[in-house]
Amino acid sequence: MAEIKIVGTAHVSQKSVEEVEAAIEEFNPEVVAIELDPARFAALKKQGRDPTVNDVLEVKNFNSLLVQWLLAYLQRKIGVDVGVEPGAEMKAAITSAENRGIAIALVDRDIRLTLLRFWRSLGFIEKLKMFYALIISIAEVNNGQEIDIESLKQQNVIDAVMEEFRKFSPNGARALIDERDAYIAHQLLLLKAQRPDGKILAVLGAGHIQGVKNFLDTPSTLPPFDSLTREPKSFPWSKIFGFVVTALFAFLLAAIAFSGVGWGVLLYAFLFWVIIHGVLAALFTLIAGGHPYSALACFGVAWMTSLNPMLHAGWVGAYVEAKVRKPPVSDFRKIYQAESITAMAKIPLFRVVLVAALANLGSLLGTILYFIFVFPVLGIDPGVVISTGLHNMWTAATAWI
Repeated sequence: MAEIKIVGTAHVSQKSVEEVEAAIEEFNPEVVAIELDPARFAALKKQGRDPTVNDVLEVKNFNSLLVQWLLAYLQRKIGVDVGVEPGAEMKAAITSAENRGIAIALVDRDIRLTLLRFWRSLGFIEKLKMFYALIISIAEVNNGQEIDIESLKQQNVIDAVMEEFRKFSPNGARALIDERDAYIAHQLLLLKAQRPDGKILAVLGAGHIQGVKNFLDTPSTLPPFDSLTREPKSFPWSKIFGFVVTALFAFLLAAIAFSGVGWGVLLYAFLFWVIIHGVLAALFTLIAGGHPYSALACFGVAWMTSLNPMLHAGWVGAYVEAKVRKPPVSDFRKIYQAESITAMAKIPLFRVVLVAALANLGSLLGTILYFIFVFPVLGIDPGVVISTGLHNMWTAATAWI
């Protein structure tokens, strides 16, 4: 009967490198199963094609990509501080297996699918909390706060960290941990079935050990494999929000028009919408380090895109930024090698993505502030305007009928 042995690692631990090499030497497996997908395997081996800026613009998954880059920076920064390259234990497993002629199996889910399911699983508040936690973590690491990497492989510490993560972001924990535990367990059981008398060594991050073992001990609890590999269908809250905003804006203009306060007020209400969205989208574009042309483009389209749930000002800003900056393909590798957030922010491709994210944030903030301040700015009573407008609209409608 096939035997599966699991080695738990920390991704920036020199001791993990040594433990992986020793395990392969002592266990002498037929297969080394590694917590990697083909894309990350190719990246570690420095093979494959880096995505182009056109790939980024086509997918439009700017926020998720930004989170991925910040997480990679955080992991790399910790690795530099402890003198170990992130993924060194996986490289060691690959090298040791190849030197001994041992088959390598990649048992993790595609990182792009994982990040997509992760990002779409998060609610708006969870996304804000995630960005905040990332920023705080990066600040702490940049300030030299020491992290005991080896303690992160101890089960009691792992349990505490996982429990805290589940409280912080239950949906995120499900996508990043639970689903991948199940996916990896499926892959290991498949390898076991293919080699009924063989030995399989699985090299996994310590956070996945208990979950994978639980699934291997009770395979009946595994979710269907295809449920782990489908692109998620999230409820279109952003589109619904966009349609609601459009409807509210149209209703507001109609109420003002029928209230009798005058066409001048109606014109100011419209101009206020154009100006507040344009200024905030352009301002946030400049904060992101965007080119003045990108800021000008965002200023020009923000009032329209805020009324169209299928289009965003940040997409337009990112397109213009890409045309002006012309990021080379090498920017992807530069982002992952950046020594600081400041250095990362100077890379043209990073600016393209940051412009998209922050311009959209500025436009969203513009929508919120508009509905809060439109009536004080216009100097009118909202209750009187809306009630009078509704009454006059109803009178006009019944007279027309």
